[in-house]
Amino acid sequence: MTAYVDLPRPPGTAQRLLTRVLRTSLRLLFRGLIRPGMPIAGQRAVLRALTSLTLPARGVTRTAGHLGGIPCEWHRPAQDNGQVWLYLHGGGYLLGSPATHRALCGALARQCGLSVCAIEYRLAPESRYPAQLIDVLAAYQALQDLGYRPEQIILGGDSAGGHLSLTTALELKERGQPLPRALVCFSPVTDLSFEQLHRPPAGDPMISLPWIEQARALTAQPGSDPHKPSLSPVFADLSGLPPLLLQVGEDEVLLNDSLRLAERAQGAGVAVRLERYPGCWHVFQAHVGVLDVADLAVQRVAEFLANP
Repeated sequence: MTAYVDLPRPPGTAQRLLTRVLRTSLRLLFRGLIRPGMPIAGQRAVLRALTSLTLPARGVTRTAGHLGGIPCEWHRPAQDNGQVWLYLHGGGYLLGSPATHRALCGALARQCGLSVCAIEYRLAPESRYPAQLIDVLAAYQALQDLGYRPEQIILGGDSAGGHLSLTTALELKERGQPLPRALVCFSPVTDLSFEQLHRPPAGDPMISLPWIEQARALTAQPGSDPHKPSLSPVFADLSGLPPLLLQVGEDEVLLNDSLRLAERAQGAGVAVRLERYPGCWHVFQAHVGVLDVADLAVQRVAEFLANP
């Protein structure tokens, strides 16, 4: 099912102004600094700086720990429904950590009423794929060792984390292991060939083709075929996957990744909900608590998980 999602009422003057300011700031500070030519260490420092001032979610406690030997952060709401979300952060497999995604993870924990565990999987180029997949599989098993049943586990993330969520689910299916209750992906990468990217008229203020090509070059094994189903979920056999929610902005280069995956998944008999957000860019949900449309997107996630 595809849905174009608009706010219940048109954004007011303050929200329109804030949207313009954020779009301009991201183009200058994020896309302008997180780019080829900037050392990976510098890109990581920029992302940490840009996300360092996020406020914690009210009513949610955050604790550090380890899951399957992997560092992680837990976000637990005051009222927990007994489910857990294994959250996989984005950043092109080069950047990011649980710390850079605290605002979003905290908001998801509060709004969805479940615990969110964001793991610090290994990054490239120090550790190339599939090191990240191995980490997630270990964390997924560790959650079960803690007593969570697969039907109590949500698997999801943003951008590269969305890609990792999908490849993990496909690997679990390949191994004949139980799958999580649902998959939730924000602007996931689904086709590493980058042959059908979107070129939004308003431009994507977050990511560019040169940067995602750099991420692929530093993450994938040398000589690997980007059309391989185990690397690009859009080419995989998607049958048997759990209910899937995809949220994507209309103004992002990865729009077609979600559209094509949704079409393939629906054709394979997967229960899919694809939400398209006009005027929004890559992983706009990160601005939860600031942009009304991001708050709405998180609310829609909670609604989906209540009845996937």
